Amino acid sequence: MKKLSVAATLLATALSFPASATVVSGAVTGGTVLALGGVFTRLTVPLSNPFGSPNTVGNDNYQSNNLFAFNEDQNIILAAPLVLDVGLGSIAAGTIVASHYVFFDPAQSQRVIGTVNFDSDILGVITSTGHLSASDFLANTGVNYLSPAARGLEPGDSVTISGPRQILFDTVADSPGDYIRVITRFSPTGGGGGAVPEPGSVAVLGVGLLGLAAAWRLRNRRA
Repeated sequence: MKKLSVAATLLATALSFPASATVVSGAVTGGTVLALGGVFTRLTVPLSNPFGSPNTVGNDNYQSNNLFAFNEDQNIILAAPLVLDVGLGSIAAGTIVASHYVFFDPAQSQRVIGTVNFDSDILGVITSTGHLSASDFLANTGVNYLSPAARGLEPGDSVTISGPRQILFDTVADSPGDYIRVITRFSPTGGGGGAVPEPGSVAVLGVGLLGLAAAWRLRNRRA
């Protein structure tokens, strides 16, 4: 029965992995928007949109003093190295990553200083127009991204990795806003972050373990 118990334990462990890496919190800590009531807002898909069609982002669609973030594609195995603007330089092919979009889209020129926290270790940040376009395979497929050629930070803007799972966002924006992509490991595993199996892989593992358990019971009956 020990082998059966081991199989059951492995199955329970595999099925307990978290489903995604997520934005967990944030705060507006300075800039001109602080006095205007700007706060951090975590969005979920489908995106609400006060100045445009639902599920669209970019091109003055929010006109808000808030700092926003939402989760993009999760559990993506990179087919080629992914070039970063902040962080490691690039992420190697074969790495499992999760993507998150952070943006500031005020109605008129304003500065925001704020932090965004994630539940996985940050691998890097993409802030330039070309690298954002090259990484759009990580975009959330349920969201329409407008004016991709107008994305990217301007001279004087900055985004830094201020902690293993935190970025510091400090930009001045007007039209059409400032947009970046944060790349993290897929999911947290205690203190270090790391990747977990894809849902399909977990399902295959579960079927295999159940098969092992059934074979073990049959073998004991014959014995």
